[in-house]
Amino acid sequence: MRPRYSGNAVKMNDTSIAFFIFLGFPSYLEVQITMLILFSVIYTVNVIGNCLIMIITWVDVTLHTPMYFFLRVLSFLEICYTTVTLPMMLHHLISGDKSISFSGCAAQMYFLLFLGTVECFLLASMSYDRYIAICLPLQYPVVMSKGVCIHLTLASWVCGIFLPLVNTSWAFSLPYCGSNEINHFFCDFPPVLKLACADTSLNEVVMLVSSLIITLIPFIFILVSYTCIIGTILRMPLAKGRQKVFSTCSSHLIMVTLFYGTASLMYLQPKSSYSLERDKYLSLIYTVITPVLNPIIYSLRNTEVKTALKRMFKRKILF
Repeated sequence: MRPRYSGNAVKMNDTSIAFFIFLGFPSYLEVQITMLILFSVIYTVNVIGNCLIMIITWVDVTLHTPMYFFLRVLSFLEICYTTVTLPMMLHHLISGDKSISFSGCAAQMYFLLFLGTVECFLLASMSYDRYIAICLPLQYPVVMSKGVCIHLTLASWVCGIFLPLVNTSWAFSLPYCGSNEINHFFCDFPPVLKLACADTSLNEVVMLVSSLIITLIPFIFILVSYTCIIGTILRMPLAKGRQKVFSTCSSHLIMVTLFYGTASLMYLQPKSSYSLERDKYLSLIYTVITPVLNPIIYSLRNTEVKTALKRMFKRKILF
């Protein structure tokens, strides 16, 4: 018996569809206008805020340290991350056309997984930097040299490029011959896979294994690093010194908690507890909210960044 096609599905051939349609969020006019304004503001703040962090850490020589080198890379990453989803969401809200081509959906999924993987390993590199700085301060200039920082960053990007390739290419080699409506606002792995006209059990197992590699290995590394850091902080004799050292780590810990917490809930949960509706809103946190919080967290909680920002604006005023 031939499968029944969705009324708005256009076939590329006998076994696949040409495009997908996002169901997204409630389609009431008031809700759409609110979301358009909200997401426009969020994207603007994200781009301006993260660009400002990049400029400050580049221009101010006092911030030419490994910690701010990684922060500059993270800020660039956050801009790319939201650019993969938010401009398209805004286009859908303005035009009402919520479609995406088959190849466009594959590209969006790959770049989201790619950038998410890079962020996981980059956050681990940042925790290693803090571990060396606090636990082995005398060795810090040698261990965290410019070459080491560049190699750690390149390793994060290489992992991001290659690790998601198998999942994405395999997912889009499956036949999609039924409904083309994705119950999400971007091409995420679980909701897309639900539309496949084939057994996806092996795909789900491979995705779970790769998710464990991408999230758990860096997270365990971060956990071990901060266990050592906390132990070192607690052994410090002065409370003021402990507070100062911990303040340099708190911003990174907040970002780690937000990113890993939501990503783990999305990709490491058992299939039986998966809910498209719940996870659609949960994914807003790590794709939209977390990137825009990056400049806010690192500027408001970091004295060095605030001081550098004041110096930069004073120079602009004087000249």
